[in-house]
Amino acid sequence: MSAFRFLPAAALLAASPTVAQVSPERLSADVKTLASDAFEGRAPGTRGETKTIAWLIAQFKAMKAQPGGPNGSWTQAVPLVHTRMGSGTVRAGDAALVQGRDVYLSTVRGVDRVAIANAPMVFVGYGVSAPERGWDDFKGLDLKGKVAVFLVNDPDFEAVAGDDSKGKFGDRRMTYYGRWTYKYEEAARRGAVAALIVHDTAGAGYGWNTVTAPAGENYDIVRKDPESRVMLQGWLEGGAATRLFAASGLDLAALRKAARRSDFRPVALKQAFTTDLPVKHDTAVSQNVLAKLPGTKHADEIVMFGAHWDAYGIGAPDAQGRTIRPGANDDGLGVAGVLELARNFAKAPRTDRSLVFALWSGEERGLLGSETYAVNPVYPAAQTVANLTLDILQTAGPAKDVMLVGAGQNSLEDMLGDAAKAQGRVVTPEALPERGLFYRADHFSVARRGVPTLLLMAISGAPDLVKGGRTAGQAWLDGYMKCYHQTCDAWGADWDLRGAAQDVDLFKTIGTKLANSRLWPEWRAGSEFKSVRAESAGERK
Repeated sequence: MSAFRFLPAAALLAASPTVAQVSPERLSADVKTLASDAFEGRAPGTRGETKTIAWLIAQFKAMKAQPGGPNGSWTQAVPLVHTRMGSGTVRAGDAALVQGRDVYLSTVRGVDRVAIANAPMVFVGYGVSAPERGWDDFKGLDLKGKVAVFLVNDPDFEAVAGDDSKGKFGDRRMTYYGRWTYKYEEAARRGAVAALIVHDTAGAGYGWNTVTAPAGENYDIVRKDPESRVMLQGWLEGGAATRLFAASGLDLAALRKAARRSDFRPVALKQAFTTDLPVKHDTAVSQNVLAKLPGTKHADEIVMFGAHWDAYGIGAPDAQGRTIRPGANDDGLGVAGVLELARNFAKAPRTDRSLVFALWSGEERGLLGSETYAVNPVYPAAQTVANLTLDILQTAGPAKDVMLVGAGQNSLEDMLGDAAKAQGRVVTPEALPERGLFYRADHFSVARRGVPTLLLMAISGAPDLVKGGRTAGQAWLDGYMKCYHQTCDAWGADWDLRGAAQDVDLFKTIGTKLANSRLWPEWRAGSEFKSVRAESAGERK
């Protein structure tokens, strides 16, 4: 095994001069462009994507960055299945379920119709199969041809002292078992024809309006085995689910408690599930955009900065008649941050290691662009030093702190603490770890392959603002969450991006230190990704 040289983060910071803060004005200008109507909400596979990709490449060319994609190109192809579910029959027993009100359904399978006739419905609790934690919600149940109904989040999300699940899944911190993606995957692995998750805002981390925002549209990577994805996936609105269970003589609240015990067994509902829904589908090739600034000494070692360029495109009119969901903050502002990092680095002396700037497609559809990259990496994961991801920044001015997502995962958080201290700020762990934000952004695709990651995501908690403190920060967060994935996530002339610029500058500082050192950040002992990284230890020196 090669010998690693781990340098203290504080020593690295002290060895370099303080970098200039990125421009809040330039951040604002870039977001104003990306979130304008001309970009049509930047949905993958649309005219909005075509314009977005061309504009992003033009920005990188202007700063004299080099193409960072495969074979010297600016882009990496992301082949997608694009589906749009129409209206039709949805019934549970004799009760009709209204799409968008009682239930939200979509598919990632390229079929013309989803027709399910009288499929048995079964409640599987949290739907977790975790042998390493001594937990199995399925107890040998055969789900073939059935509709699996799940609770969102982990078995210990609402656990109290005395519950078997208490502390087994990180207490309030969500694990991957709590994510809707895991539940759909597990349903498919077990042969279910459909998977429905009972929505509650606390457990999901977002309201029903966020669930329904895609309006029946969905995407997936083109797969050799489409059967690895469940035919129909979706959510049951909380009140509708309670009524549905009651019609079977079941108390959903009592079953929630039962699902926190290790002896929980699946419970059949009396109603059968029926759907007859038309599906429009096509394939599209979207694009990741990749640019690089080659290193001078260790060009094969990569420090990567990332954000996602896609948003939700055009949807149903809101109360004001607006149809474009511009994704100004999510993640136009993150993209602007990555562009500003690239501009700053391009104007500075070249770093020892190479810098890669990745702007991903398909994040809003399930991290599809970054997952495509992770499956087909342009730069080996073993030689990728770190991934630093920007996904939603606060727009309310300077803050006394920066929010840390995924505390305890890896040593990059130490560097974040030192960089924040140099700005006169502190690090605050995310306020709502039960939302599982660490598993919901593009960095996760490469984290699963062992690359140490750091994510800045402003919806992880209320910032302690210089003006107004945590109270004002909470007011900003509450206001933004009303626009999350909605038409009102729009650029505003009243944005104060000085705080966002501070956060981007943290990545400039950390990235500079990583790129001019022999430091290889490490996963903590308790991280699920430590063993993955260890497998490639001999490839680093």
